[in-house]
Amino acid sequence: MIPTKVQALFNTAIRSLLLHRLRSLLTVLGLVFGVASVIIMLAVAEGASDEAQKQIESLGVLNIIVRSKKPVLEDKNDDQSWVIQYGLTKSDLRRIKDTVPTARLITPMREFVQTCRREENAIDTPILGVHANYDELNRLKISSGRFLENADLKYVRNVCVIGADVASELFGYKSALGKSVRIGPSQYFRVVGVAKWKTPSAGIGSSLSSQDFNKFVYVPLTTDHARFGEVLHRREQGQFTAEKIELSQITVEVKEMSQVQTTSRVLESLLAQVHDKDDFAVVVPLDLLEQSRKTQQIFRYVLGSVAAISLLVGGIGIMNIMLATVSERQREIGIRRALGANRMDIVTQFLIETVVLSFVGATIGVLVGVTVPSFVSWASDLPTKIVWWSPMIATLVALITGIVFGIYPARQAAMMDPIEALRSV
Repeated sequence: MIPTKVQALFNTAIRSLLLHRLRSLLTVLGLVFGVASVIIMLAVAEGASDEAQKQIESLGVLNIIVRSKKPVLEDKNDDQSWVIQYGLTKSDLRRIKDTVPTARLITPMREFVQTCRREENAIDTPILGVHANYDELNRLKISSGRFLENADLKYVRNVCVIGADVASELFGYKSALGKSVRIGPSQYFRVVGVAKWKTPSAGIGSSLSSQDFNKFVYVPLTTDHARFGEVLHRREQGQFTAEKIELSQITVEVKEMSQVQTTSRVLESLLAQVHDKDDFAVVVPLDLLEQSRKTQQIFRYVLGSVAAISLLVGGIGIMNIMLATVSERQREIGIRRALGANRMDIVTQFLIETVVLSFVGATIGVLVGVTVPSFVSWASDLPTKIVWWSPMIATLVALITGIVFGIYPARQAAMMDPIEALRSV
């Protein structure tokens, strides 16, 4: 049961606020924007962070990616300098298989760009020469048909698996299974599978570029080397270049998460012994994931601080309005004191008004804050995620802010001399 005295003070406070609806509305706007900004900013930050972490997790937290990279300096005086040879080799693959006991799965890959055609349709797309376990290590799903098999590599078959975007570009709404596509000037491959659509991964550092799995064409690695050769020719900006890259990437999956760091150091040391040039890089998705989570924490603090300033401004607004209200209601305060109200009654009445304003502002702010992120995602394709604790914390901080900034005006009203208050006009 609410005491009669408190209920009477509450009713009086509500009537006072309703008598000045516009002023009360303007008073709570600061808290509305403050609470809403806390929720919206954190929703955008959490959405972007979750998207980045999903992309990193798609690389596999148990995986270690060894990537070929072009050395910064090349010897231009070499008689064969028109053919640039660098990166990982088949010998590196054998060496890793023979000397890294913590590896559960190992899969190589070679990547290059070619034109892929079907009748009048054509698309320039990355061609990936891979082994049969590539789909398992890279979380690749097949929507129709199958992925490459060991028999395809053994018998050097001209078969391929195409990404979702490649299938759409070349075949439209028709089935691609069993049909042939031409890769490069003269090589024909039969489509045995179509991969499911997968979210593209962002570029991570200088050693791992962004990857759009939907634009890839997967062929057996043995067929890749047999049909397209060891030297890859390309023309860029009017210049002809030739690069000899045996393998573009080797992905190693370890047995346990505790072995990731140790195995990555072993791989780096092992390859450094046989590579004179700085032509490879070791990327550990687990490290990137942990770094992303730390960055997420920093963003939370920064955005939370910015939004807290909005709440502070809202609290100052409440204090200003309540101080003005005290000045306007001096006669009312004097009459209440003359009729027997004590100072605590006056403080309680003004604090109730402040709490009601803070609660209304926080409630409206929460409604705005949980609604706007959906419109942001719809309008800009920017992922958002409302964390469950952000409305609670924003509301709690808003109430505390309102109470703290309402104490001074309430105390000013309570300390007012009753006789001087009655004399005021």
